[in-house]
Amino acid sequence: MDVNITKVLKLYLVTNRYDYSDEEFLGRIEKACQNGVTLAQLREKEVTTHKYFELATKVKEITDRFRIPLIIDDRIDICQAVDAAGVHIGDNDLPISVARRLIGPEKILGVSAKSAMRATQAELEGADYLGVGAIYPTKTKVITKPTSIETLKEITRTVSIPVIAIGGIKEHTIHNFKNTEINGVAMVSEIMCAENIADKVSDTIKELDQVL
Repeated sequence: MDVNITKVLKLYLVTNRYDYSDEEFLGRIEKACQNGVTLAQLREKEVTTHKYFELATKVKEITDRFRIPLIIDDRIDICQAVDAAGVHIGDNDLPISVARRLIGPEKILGVSAKSAMRATQAELEGADYLGVGAIYPTKTKVITKPTSIETLKEITRTVSIPVIAIGGIKEHTIHNFKNTEINGVAMVSEIMCAENIADKVSDTIKELDQVL
């Protein structure tokens, strides 16, 4: 799959299973992919390797059907096992340069950054894009310090690779990213927990079109 990294970051879905059955979890991902998310990241922190592989295989069947890149959170072994488009790593994962060496030059490498210094380092060591946040409070991920819009702007000014905002982002807060020069936003609960995923994705894209 040829990937234009700048374009596919527009509406970035990060999965969370919450209390959904596997069937409902996969159904929600399928609905989101069907209606316009541009990239999906499978993020599973508390499952066995076998279960992660099983879920990744099923999610990739969905993303392949809609020609959407699949990113695997943290786990390079799972990324390689299912031939996902790439991997996303955070501060506590493998060093960026090691991750790049392991996945090779063709796969996408996303890196979390909360400062311009980290962002610059990530770009130098081979990151293809940066995830910056959490911008707003979120229950999905425990954080110690939120990342301000000003820091986000500083990062987009500092690096030449694409940047997405993540963390507690809602459809009605997207207008706050006007003039930040981001390439997209990542959403978790706003999409995964939406009553009507098709409408939520469609409305979110309309908001993004006004900002990006």
